[in-house]
Amino acid sequence: MTRFKRLVMAPVLLVVMAASFAAERDVLVGNWRLVSFEREYQSAGEREYPMGKVPTGYILFLPEGRMAVVITAEGRKPPVTDQDRAGLFNTLVAYTGVYRVEGDKWITTVDVSANPAWVGTDQTRSFRITGTRLQEMTAWAARPDDRIARAVITYERVK
Repeated sequence: MTRFKRLVMAPVLLVVMAASFAAERDVLVGNWRLVSFEREYQSAGEREYPMGKVPTGYILFLPEGRMAVVITAEGRKPPVTDQDRAGLFNTLVAYTGVYRVEGDKWITTVDVSANPAWVGTDQTRSFRITGTRLQEMTAWAARPDDRIARAVITYERVK
């Protein structure tokens, strides 16, 4: 291939690839309301509800490629003491960043988070959409008690 053809083809290829990534993102674009937040254990398939049976939250995916999520546990109360304020951290998930879709996964490059350890990291989530429901699954990971678990988070599309 001549150098001229390569110079012409490179921008065309980039435009086609960008359109392809945008098309993959389209399936997630929108506003989704939290339905459930479960922790699933790999060995027995047992589940627990670390954010309670009725947590609240939303996840938003913008067409420009940014996402944001805020999840709060059931029963949160305004803090009275510093210890109360610190405890609220354990009942909150909140972060935002640029995301991309690769097959059945979305990867968010986090630029703001309630958990500073996540800033600058890629957070990868598997997902599936069934009707108006979006189910998000984190990777399996060891818990402090050495059991292997993952989060299974379900949302419903907001109309």
